[in-house]
Amino acid sequence: MTETVLRRGLDAQGYIAREGSLGRVPRAFSAVVAAARDRVLDVFGARMHSAYLYGSIPRGTARVGRSDLDLLVALREEPSDADRADARALDEALDKEFAQIDGAGTLLSSRRQLLSDLERYDGGWFVACLCTPLLGEDLAEYLPRYRPDTLLARETNGDLGLLLPRWRARIADADDSDDARRPLVRFMSRHLVRTGFTLVMPRWDGWTSDLGEMAEAFGAYYPARAEQLRASAVLGYEPTGDAGVLRSYVEDLGPWLAEEYARVHGIKAPRPD
Repeated sequence: MTETVLRRGLDAQGYIAREGSLGRVPRAFSAVVAAARDRVLDVFGARMHSAYLYGSIPRGTARVGRSDLDLLVALREEPSDADRADARALDEALDKEFAQIDGAGTLLSSRRQLLSDLERYDGGWFVACLCTPLLGEDLAEYLPRYRPDTLLARETNGDLGLLLPRWRARIADADDSDDARRPLVRFMSRHLVRTGFTLVMPRWDGWTSDLGEMAEAFGAYYPARAEQLRASAVLGYEPTGDAGVLRSYVEDLGPWLAEEYARVHGIKAPRPD
């Protein structure tokens, strides 16, 4: 039985409640979701253990023509290069066919990895709390319940310091155009806002996926950086191609946030390359 969410995304026992459901999918996106379900099964077949929706569509907050379709597919074995190519082809076909969405993205993992000890408070938490079952057996049945504590904060976003060199390389390699920079601004804005939020999540004592609410929660504890994160939240929804924004992320906000995160929560357990 689904428990009532009392406050800030938590259930009556103080655990993070699963945030989406198929019942919340807006009517405008129902055909997209139905097509995605059928095609994921066609593409991956017996290789697939389970598939999930996540993001604004199962949360019921998607905007027609603005929101993307987010999928996670858990395979019975580790994803291969051929599986990744199949996922890219699936995403491209869905994006081309359905004007309701602005892009599609399919994450691939394996059942073993998502249930591993190393991923329990990252990939496992993601499945159990942020993903909506679409096909197959729900892996959440094998995972614990989660509180908004420092362990969860560290294992979800405690690797920003390791990511920043990769971000700098992506910025340097991008074409010198607004169209090329806009997706980077969107991605990095969202990542920084979520990292800022999980930095304060244990003190705020709750969970939200709304970027604006995340920025406001962060600002209550770090007022000197509040406006930066509010601006990033806006760009996470409506990105520009401003090269100055990207520079500020990797030269100012990102390094400060990585250092403060490590000081408060520590660094995420290392993953294999």
